[in-house]
Order: sequence, then structure tokens, then C-alpha cells
Amino acid sequence: MLNSIVTVGRLTQDLEIKELENGTKVAYITLAVPRPLKNAEGVYETDFIPVTLLGGVAENTLKYCKKGDLMAVRGRMQTKTIEIEKGKKIEIEIIAEKVTFLSSSKSEE
Repeated sequence: MLNSIVTVGRLTQDLEIKELENGTKVAYITLAVPRPLKNAEGVYETDFIPVTLLGGVAENTLKYCKKGDLMAVRGRMQTKTIEIEKGKKIEIEIIAEKVTFLSSSKSEE
């Protein structure tokens, strides 16, 4: 079986890294990814893709990227079930294995 995805989009917010109970560092981001074709109104729609960054991938992304930067993410898709008022909801997210910074406006300190 194969579970692999590559997507390119813009970071919708600045990163915040959290540390899990087991010591793993994690950041949850959203990539704005425009669709390649226009809709019936002649507008390019955008998908907002949730991505989870772990460990060194999260730390490097925090160091070099900020809101609006263009990045490519290679990883795997994963589903998670969330409890909501009317039952359960299944969401899909990308677990990043590699991030490539395509444009970075954040300077090194």
C-alpha cells in the first residue's frame, strides 16, 4: 500500500510549537492551496489543508517561515475522529515528513 502526498501552498499563520507529554515537539499549520481550475464564476477556489509538523521539521519551519510563505510539504494522509455535539466527525490531515521552503521572508537572527 502507498500513502504519500505532495502539496504546495502558502502558510496561513505563524507557527507555534507545542511539546507533547512524551517530549515530542509539534506544530499544527494550515496550507492555503489554490485549485488549478476556475469555478463556474471564473474564480480560482482555495483549499485549506491541515498539516502536522513533528520534531525537527517543526523546529526548522518555525525558524525559517512565517505567514504567507510558500512551501512544499511531502507526507502522508491520516484521518482522525473528533467528538462533536451531534456525534463524531472525521477529518483528514497531512503528517509532514519533509518541508521545502520555496519562499521565505523570515530573516535569520
